[in-house]
Amino acid sequence: MLKRLFDMLLSIATIVLLSPLFLLVALFIKVGSPGPILYRSRRAGLRGKPFSLLKFRTMVVNADRIGGPSTSLDDPRVTRIGQILRKCKLDELPQLINVLKGEMSLVGPRPEVMSEVELYTTEEQLLLTVAPGITDWASIQFHNEGEILKGAADPHEAYRQLIRPEKIRLGLEYVRNRSLLIDLKILRATFRTLLGTKGRASMLAQMRHQP
Repeated sequence: MLKRLFDMLLSIATIVLLSPLFLLVALFIKVGSPGPILYRSRRAGLRGKPFSLLKFRTMVVNADRIGGPSTSLDDPRVTRIGQILRKCKLDELPQLINVLKGEMSLVGPRPEVMSEVELYTTEEQLLLTVAPGITDWASIQFHNEGEILKGAADPHEAYRQLIRPEKIRLGLEYVRNRSLLIDLKILRATFRTLLGTKGRASMLAQMRHQP
């Protein structure tokens, strides 16, 4: 209950504080390319229940029918304004609405598409016992996911090989050791990463193991 109260209060405060930015981003998206402002992606939530994850649209309309679920930095589906939003992680801001609706938490394992969850092992299904989050240790470590996948002939297969194993390991680590203190550490590390703090890898290791 304390985590839920924390999520709601911080989400409301952030939405109010950043409301001018929300409007500015929405305007740029609408002017930059035809289509809706928000993108809805079907993801697996708590106990595997599907929900619509919200993002500011960064791709052309019907991008999910043109390519796979993983996106590289050089993906031709990404719009010009989308490149900027993805680099700054501003496309994730609408997920604060998912948090208010109780579909997500501020901190937790990132929600996967349903097709990936269907491949979970018995151990990996432990990830579904907590609400998915906007950020976690894996989000920080792989903040440059698009760069990692750049140039891959099959970005989603590259994701499965280069990112998924460590992402799953970090997610399971969070589930087994989660606490409000851990959440605060992850939020602090997330803000530092967004602000471009040097030495992200060493910072991540230090913060994860602080008492």
